[in-house]
Amino acid sequence: MKITVDMNLCESHGQCVFAAPEVFSFDDDDYLLYDAEPDPALYAKVPQAAAACPVRAILVEGTP
Repeated sequence: MKITVDMNLCESHGQCVFAAPEVFSFDDDDYLLYDAEPDPALYAKVPQAAAACPVRAILVEGTP
């Protein structure tokens, strides 16, 4: 699984962080950080986090 976030679309709503905090987080300046290739144990949470994004800035490829 590979995650890509379009930072031109991201508005830092944080819904992905709430849905999958092991994969998505904010730095001290509220800039989104994410694990582009998360652990397989987290695969179930990633599509939910992407779906929660109100601006659809998260692309998930290779979803099992």
